[in-house]
Amino acid sequence: FCDSLEVYNQDWTDDLLEEFRRRRGYDLKPYLPALVADIGPQTAAIRHDWAKTLTELLNERFLAPLESWAARHATRVRAQVYGVPAAVLSSNARIDLPEGEGHQWRSLSATRWASSASHIYGRQVTSSETWTWLHSPVFRATPLDVKAEADLHFLQGINQLIGHGWPYTAEGVEYPGWRFYAAGVFNEKNPWWIVMPDLALYLQRLSFMMRQGRPVNDVAIYLPTDDAWARSSAGRVNMIEHLRAAVGPDVVARVLEAGYGFDFFDDEALMRAGRIERGALVLGDNRYRIVILPGVERIPLETLRRLEDFARSGGVLVATRRRPSLAPGFAASEEERRAIEDVSRRLFEGEGAPARFIPMEDQGLTSALQTLAQPDVQLSPKISEIGFVHRRTDDAEIYLLVNTSNARRIFKATFRVQKGRAERWDPLTGRRIAIEAERTPQGLSVALDLAPYESCLIVFTDRALPIARNDELQIGALDLSSDWNVAFADGPSIHMRELRSWTELEATRYFSGTATYEKEFDLPAEFAHSGVRVKLDLGEGRALEPKILRSGMQAWYEGPVREAAVVYVNGQRVGSVWAPPYALDVTGFLRPGRNRIHIEVANLAVNYMAGRKLPDYRLLNLRYGERFQPQDMDKIQTVPAGLFGPIRLIATRDRAAGR
Repeated sequence: FCDSLEVYNQDWTDDLLEEFRRRRGYDLKPYLPALVADIGPQTAAIRHDWAKTLTELLNERFLAPLESWAARHATRVRAQVYGVPAAVLSSNARIDLPEGEGHQWRSLSATRWASSASHIYGRQVTSSETWTWLHSPVFRATPLDVKAEADLHFLQGINQLIGHGWPYTAEGVEYPGWRFYAAGVFNEKNPWWIVMPDLALYLQRLSFMMRQGRPVNDVAIYLPTDDAWARSSAGRVNMIEHLRAAVGPDVVARVLEAGYGFDFFDDEALMRAGRIERGALVLGDNRYRIVILPGVERIPLETLRRLEDFARSGGVLVATRRRPSLAPGFAASEEERRAIEDVSRRLFEGEGAPARFIPMEDQGLTSALQTLAQPDVQLSPKISEIGFVHRRTDDAEIYLLVNTSNARRIFKATFRVQKGRAERWDPLTGRRIAIEAERTPQGLSVALDLAPYESCLIVFTDRALPIARNDELQIGALDLSSDWNVAFADGPSIHMRELRSWTELEATRYFSGTATYEKEFDLPAEFAHSGVRVKLDLGEGRALEPKILRSGMQAWYEGPVREAAVVYVNGQRVGSVWAPPYALDVTGFLRPGRNRIHIEVANLAVNYMAGRKLPDYRLLNLRYGERFQPQDMDKIQTVPAGLFGPIRLIATRDRAAGR
């Protein structure tokens, strides 16, 4: 395994001048000032050639030997191939298990960089370093935070999560143990660990489903690698950062809002794995109907000619912001320059031009794409916070839909599917039900209602499950919000007449751990009738105003359960509650007459820390140097804990059955 390339300020090697002359055909020494200053019109071309040489040396002298060593030892290479030195997307051709990092699903991220490489080079598994900077400070992250970030990785094509991290704690260290500076602590020191089995099942189900079949992405976004090399300078050769600036902030978001999945590709991927076939750009096993050139200035002539073949064969080729116009590199011939200008002119200018030019992505790209090719998924109303992934097997179309927002979303989703029956799969519980789908000219349309940060799978197959109607009639509700007996582990037992936070009680203000809520109640007779379903509803949450964070992410939502609960009815475990919707089906666990409910509730370890002296790293830093800075330690304070309600039993029956 190779972690992210963070060999900062490294942009040279002992024989670089000799290698540069051999590869680029001229001596770099007279032009060295171009790496640190502007020496005129050829500055960018010289920087391009120097950075390209660095990339080639990285591929040949580090990644290729790593690949060979792994092959000789019958193992595989997992690597985060981005950062410094100057790795490019196609450097992943030498990696068995590409790995990404970052939750930014609506921009160019290292996560999408890795999954795109996997799709192009036929790697079934793509992992990501996940939760590195989750909800700072340390011990503040909740199970909902964990789910919310994981979903953003799934939306980028990830199907294996590498949890970051599990800090070691030596024997005898005071609770909650040693901390990892980057906030995430995924171990038994966190009280909410009681729901980790169910959280892990959720993550496993989606990881499994996102490995089925093959990805269905309509759009291939070209990475302007030559422009990124030209943006490099001494001490600044981070290719993914340069590419992020070159691609710009809008193109990815506009493609997603138009209703398409996408991958990135570069020139080497096109040359190694690409071909043009009946109006499609084929990269590996993937067929892309649309290719986007985002603000591309420099492009190899061979790449542009292949894309011209793509456009003339019926593919949709779109350039944004500018038309490609420059041949890359200092040694490019005048003939190459003229040829690129000629091909670009034929593609984008005049009547009958086979390609499309869009000057401003944020004002025309979404609508233009939708008129040029039918979207895969269309939402009504349009909701930018709903993301999707589409995979296809021999007998099913699988769509993952995620509400990435902190608000409930009700909408219709129309899928570019003309046959099959629709099923909704719940990755939280594993439950699968058939749902009604309306046939439209654009495909099959289903009505969806997603709670904040909720996700679901919509699967189209030829199976015949009985359809679950959403037209339910509420026939009764029983309020269970008052008079709970609450026992704190290794602490007091109290009677709560009304639900409130543990932090309001002097004895439990700094308590971190598990408390048991118990109550008995009589089940109303109508709740026990045949055909009646009963749900335990633990209440509604509250959306928070999102803020700009220094790093990482969090879910901007406070639930009625702070932070995790395991529910037992009449001595039987029903399930856990730690994310919206905060409810469980308890139908099969109730009995006529007297019933007993038992809820184990766990909070965060940060409350314990808030009541004690914070760690002092001065001696550690004096001995080893300041190797890290603990994040947001000034924000360590108590967090509301416990059940907040209102807690109700809600009985429903199918409206048609009720008639």
